[in-house]
Amino acid sequence: MDTTANSLARIMHLLSENLQAQDKLRQEILDTRKEHGELNYEVLTSLPYLDAVCRESLRVYAAVPFLRREARKNMVLPLSKPIPSTNGKPMNEIFIPKDTMIIMSLIDCNGDPEIWGPDAAEWKPERWSSPLPDMVTEAKVPGVYSNLMTFMGGGCACIGFKFSQLEMKVVLCLLLEIMKFAPSSKKVLELQLPLKASLI
Repeated sequence: MDTTANSLARIMHLLSENLQAQDKLRQEILDTRKEHGELNYEVLTSLPYLDAVCRESLRVYAAVPFLRREARKNMVLPLSKPIPSTNGKPMNEIFIPKDTMIIMSLIDCNGDPEIWGPDAAEWKPERWSSPLPDMVTEAKVPGVYSNLMTFMGGGCACIGFKFSQLEMKVVLCLLLEIMKFAPSSKKVLELQLPLKASLI
């Protein structure tokens, strides 16, 4: 599966449904092209609305919605907030035996209303235009990218996440300069995973 291509397709779909965002992004690209000519790495990575569109798309629609990991040793997993045990007592941590398969919902972490606010499920690139709310930065999400789990974190983080971001920005700049995305008359089916669990 090519996650960058999937993310680009999702961004183009979102822009086709949000023409105001598409026009704003196109104008930013055209103005920057007029001012700088060639869009080199420094210029491309400094475009605030392009960055906001990419970040928000990767937040709401992570190309990999969940991942599996196997515990290599016995461990105790701390919880961000207590949960009730089977006997009703609150638990602040969970014992994970060696070889236990753990499923992590990246998409639920990226869209958690307790972290991102009541509009967490909405695609709003403007949320990246001002400093993120304290509840986002205080959540201490261990991802390598923008307080998100889209590219994971730690030793299992995606090694190509910077290249993926750059590739998406280059393709979007080239396409938005010469074409306009419009919704199709065909219905696109969205897969809704039954998995509804928070990242622990």
